Amino acid sequence: MDISELKYWIAFNKVRRVGRARVAMLEAHFGSLSEAWGVSSAHLQQAGLDRRSAASAARSWSRIDPDAEMERVQQAGVTALTWHDDGYPPRLKEIYDKPPVLYVKGEILPEDERAIAVVGTRRPTAYGREVSRQVTSDLAQNGLTIVSGLAKGVDGVVHRAALDSGARTIAVLGSGLDVMYPREHAGLAADIAKGGAVVSEFPLGTRPDSQNFPRRNRIISGMSLGTLVAEAPEGSGALLTARHALEQDREVFCIPGSILSPNSRGGNRLIRDSAAKLVTCADDIIEELNLSTIEYQIELAAFFPEDEAQAAVLKYVTFDPIHIDEIIRNSSLASSTVSGALTMMELRGLIRQVGGMNYVRLRETSEEYQTA
Repeated sequence: MDISELKYWIAFNKVRRVGRARVAMLEAHFGSLSEAWGVSSAHLQQAGLDRRSAASAARSWSRIDPDAEMERVQQAGVTALTWHDDGYPPRLKEIYDKPPVLYVKGEILPEDERAIAVVGTRRPTAYGREVSRQVTSDLAQNGLTIVSGLAKGVDGVVHRAALDSGARTIAVLGSGLDVMYPREHAGLAADIAKGGAVVSEFPLGTRPDSQNFPRRNRIISGMSLGTLVAEAPEGSGALLTARHALEQDREVFCIPGSILSPNSRGGNRLIRDSAAKLVTCADDIIEELNLSTIEYQIELAAFFPEDEAQAAVLKYVTFDPIHIDEIIRNSSLASSTVSGALTMMELRGLIRQVGGMNYVRLRETSEEYQTA
């Protein structure tokens, strides 16, 4: 869209009580938003706006300068896309409540149509972190773009897993792109923008607010072929994202968790109620969506212990953290043998140390271990 028209879309996006439906009304009545800018409240009501919305818009003419807003966006290194622009995500155009303007840092590419949303709790368990990382990495290595919300917990884990896999990832914010939230993810956001995109429907300067995040979630699901809930307690915002996906006629997937874990209750309920398909690996999602594998070759041997010592140690490492001293006691092996086996298996991506000499398994293996 030409800048001479785009600046009015950006300006209207700052007007209270003027959202998707009213923008459509104004454009249909006046022919363009530039023609609608500055008209009287009465004329706005003739276009279909209610009295309060028309009055709110008319009061904005003196406090919002379209040229200044356009310059602010450009100086921030942000691209503003309207739903008329070719660069606007095609899948997002399909949802009912699509945002009139999408602010982008980085770049949205055609291959991002092959996107999966991965969401979960801000306070994941060790199990939640590891399964989120594992499944996301496998999806990313299959050429899928990972979409999430840059929040603490699962969101941060899956964004980083995608980046570590050399894949694209898109972060959707509940604030303006110049107001980073959470602050500790500023570096992560910068990394995402280099090879993916950080996006928001909220104008620059918008502070994070509890009302913004439910709206943010509909964009996460709206940009994606399906939504994967990695770990979510009852009341989690991840469940709202899943609900948006269902309303948008998109697929919902869920990784099951322990029935004893409060963090798994929301996700397990989705599975129980047949609202989500149970998945245990990336292939379950790829097959369900009929997506072809792209350059995804992993040597099978990497999933198995290399010798009997590693096999003996791995029997005691599960997806729940276990301390090295407990492994030594359970295996009856020398501490040097256990330590060496753990080190080698961590290097090969079979296990991970999660702090304090506690280890978790990253991948399931066959019950009959192969040895070198």
